[in-house]
Amino acid sequence: MTGLNWENAFSLINPQINAEGVHVWPFDAAFPLDVRFYMWDKRHHIRMNRHDYFEVFYLQAGELVCRIQDREFQMRSGDLAVISSTQYHTIQWPEKRKNSGQVKAAVLYFLPDLIRAADATGDAVEYLSPFLMQDASFPHLIEANTGIPAQIFDLIRRSHNTMPANTVRARLTLKTYLKMILILLVNHYADHRGTVETFNRKQRAIEQLAPLFDFLEANYKEPVSVATAAKAVHLSESHFMRLFKQVTGQSFVNYLNHFRVAKAEHLLATTDLSIAEVSQAVGFCDQSYFGLVFRSLIQMTPLQYKRQCRIR
Repeated sequence: MTGLNWENAFSLINPQINAEGVHVWPFDAAFPLDVRFYMWDKRHHIRMNRHDYFEVFYLQAGELVCRIQDREFQMRSGDLAVISSTQYHTIQWPEKRKNSGQVKAAVLYFLPDLIRAADATGDAVEYLSPFLMQDASFPHLIEANTGIPAQIFDLIRRSHNTMPANTVRARLTLKTYLKMILILLVNHYADHRGTVETFNRKQRAIEQLAPLFDFLEANYKEPVSVATAAKAVHLSESHFMRLFKQVTGQSFVNYLNHFRVAKAEHLLATTDLSIAEVSQAVGFCDQSYFGLVFRSLIQMTPLQYKRQCRIR
């Protein structure tokens, strides 16, 4: 598709994911809505993450796997995913995909306050209900054959063509397109039985774990046990492990390995540190174990990854 700025998803997203697994997006504070067009390749893997914004993800070409918490959705060209701010998720290259065709997606990000801010009637909750009702059974994927993704993609492109939101008319137009997208989603999910309390409960759980993520950012280079992590949030080990899995969709050990490997990817790509030095720098005391974990998550050895980054 011509006229669009296609960006590498890994390069833009992964560096902005912090220790909490939160993708921080640089919105225009005056109008927190953005549209991006991403390309994927099978060499890179984006960490499981969540974000404070709401996301509408349209797969324009190819196939991808959308993992949300501990569920996976196979996405094909023309499908759309609806992702809230409390859901840890990632978009991955399908393991069994053999062809090398392009994989492209259009995404719309917006902060819910864009809809809530001027709400004097209480209607904002209804507009946002598809994002606030996302419980463990929520059907995040809307398939192409419903016709809804294509309608939403058209509105995303119109939004892109209207940006930047630097005039009153542009802001009114963009908010109108956003509300049209939201109404399409509200109608599609009208029969889902989730409640807003689901969102609020998940948000409280995320806030409860916040001290741990601050601790990890400062101490990931050191040994961090489950007991240490549980102590950071004043919970028993068993309660902590249940809560952490509910919030992130991963065990604590798996989450910590992903976090450390993401740090290692950055060092391998941007420094001349040896594999042993990178292993130590990200908290793996045993280089062999680092290699095993890295390969299991990235599907190549640290050395292969380092060489690949050098020839790009």
